[in-house]
Amino acid sequence: MQKNKFRLLFFFLLLISFSQNSFAQNKILSQKEIILLLKDARANRINGDYEKSLIKSRIALEQSIKNKNNTLIANSYLVIASNFDELTEPLKALHYYNLGLYYVNKTNNNTLKNQYYNNLGNIYCFDKKQYDKGIYYYKKSLEHSKKILDRKQIFLTNLNITWAYFDVEKFNEGYPYLRYIDKYQSIDGDDSSIVALNMLNGMFYSFINNNEKATEAFEKAIKLGTLGNEKSDLSFSYLEYSKFLNKTNQPKKAYDNLLLYYKITNELNIEEKLTKANVIGVNLEIDHYKREIDKIETTYKIKQDKLIEEQSKNKKIAIIVIFLLICMIIFFYFFVQNIHLKQKNKLKDIRSKIQENIINASINGQELERKKIALFLHDNISSLLSSAGLHLNVFTSINKAQPEEINKTKEILEEAHNQIRNLSHELMPTLLVRFGLLYALEDLCEKTSNSRIKILFNTDIAIKKRYNEDFEMKLYFIIAELLNNIIKHSGANNAEIIIKEIENKLSIVVSDDGTGFMDTQLEATEGFGINQIRARINNMKGEFNINSVLNKGTTVSLIIPIIN
Repeated sequence: MQKNKFRLLFFFLLLISFSQNSFAQNKILSQKEIILLLKDARANRINGDYEKSLIKSRIALEQSIKNKNNTLIANSYLVIASNFDELTEPLKALHYYNLGLYYVNKTNNNTLKNQYYNNLGNIYCFDKKQYDKGIYYYKKSLEHSKKILDRKQIFLTNLNITWAYFDVEKFNEGYPYLRYIDKYQSIDGDDSSIVALNMLNGMFYSFINNNEKATEAFEKAIKLGTLGNEKSDLSFSYLEYSKFLNKTNQPKKAYDNLLLYYKITNELNIEEKLTKANVIGVNLEIDHYKREIDKIETTYKIKQDKLIEEQSKNKKIAIIVIFLLICMIIFFYFFVQNIHLKQKNKLKDIRSKIQENIINASINGQELERKKIALFLHDNISSLLSSAGLHLNVFTSINKAQPEEINKTKEILEEAHNQIRNLSHELMPTLLVRFGLLYALEDLCEKTSNSRIKILFNTDIAIKKRYNEDFEMKLYFIIAELLNNIIKHSGANNAEIIIKEIENKLSIVVSDDGTGFMDTQLEATEGFGINQIRARINNMKGEFNINSVLNKGTTVSLIIPIIN
């Protein structure tokens, strides 16, 4: 008869489960309906109706996942795990706490986080005896309790941390937490915490060897536990008091308290077995229930993974597009900059070319004018002065009496004739015109040398070799300018001009042993006529280089195509 009743009950429970599952799968509940469902599930758990609580919380979980609400998903797992916790299935409870922890950490719900971390601390400390992990989770719980200003929970978490530290005999670490619960027991504590508090005080006084206070605390814990309903805390009080009595050489009393510990523990075990017996239908369904929950979780995870994969793919595409866009922008920027730079350089080259052309035109004009003036002075003014002097000489030879004014006039005419001849030679050296470049340069070096500076002229070319007249004139005045710079600015004692013909080019090296200058000072030398010399050489399609070493002298090299 009893077996038939049990089978009918079990069939009825399965029917309810199936009908509720079908209803949940065919309809998507609103968030408000899920919250009410979870509220009912919690009420069922508190009333000991674990099967109804688990069924409702599973439906709530499935609906929460469909709603994609992390807070509701975490709440559903919390109810499920709490049921298994009370059914003394700590491994299954831990499994669901860990699943829910993933979702609760995606929320800003500090109340929910506090509940998760506190329950995980309980499992690791009281069931798994992994105190380091348990204390870690208790401290996380305490952190979130403080954020929501839950004084009751802060008090209980401090009590749990104290107990965990004292269980592993880390009394110094646990003492600050003990002080807190001693201070706030009257405000935040109640009858459920007073037994544990006195037991913990007894353990600490035993540690510091204050036997009188330890005895007083343990006996108070036992007295209050006997009057109240906290059998678990009372049993631990007997156990810790037994350890203390054994430590203080009171074996008989210690043994009696140990027996009382075993007695209460056995009573609690019997109550636990009765609880399990009352929910045998739930225990039969636990593995199937776990598979259903895992199936829901797996389905959601697969969807989540696909979504994450799709998001990752889209993110990669977006990154590639942005990268290509940035590359295009950078390329376009450098392309535009390159065009601007080319235009700028082109403009600079044009300006430089214009400047060179202006300089060369100016120099060519000066040289042409110099040549005209020299010829005019030599052929006209000088001839007129010579003619005037000749007439004066004839006059003086006829008239024996020569006034002083005539003699002074002859001297003035002769001096004017000499100055005009010198000026004519400076404007256009006679030797350059009559004998060529090399002869004129050799004469220039000889005339320029003095006691302060000696200028040598060396060449392996025949001294009377001639080149194009304009070519010779330009080179002569370039070299004359370089010698002028040496005399004025170098402070040299020796200088040298070397001229060679190499592959139809004229190689000219002008060097000195003067003070020289640094490369950074080269721009300052432009004032010495270097800019004009460079412009002339460029106009002649030649090369112009300056090499100067501070305090060792300067060497100027010219390579110019020969114009015959």
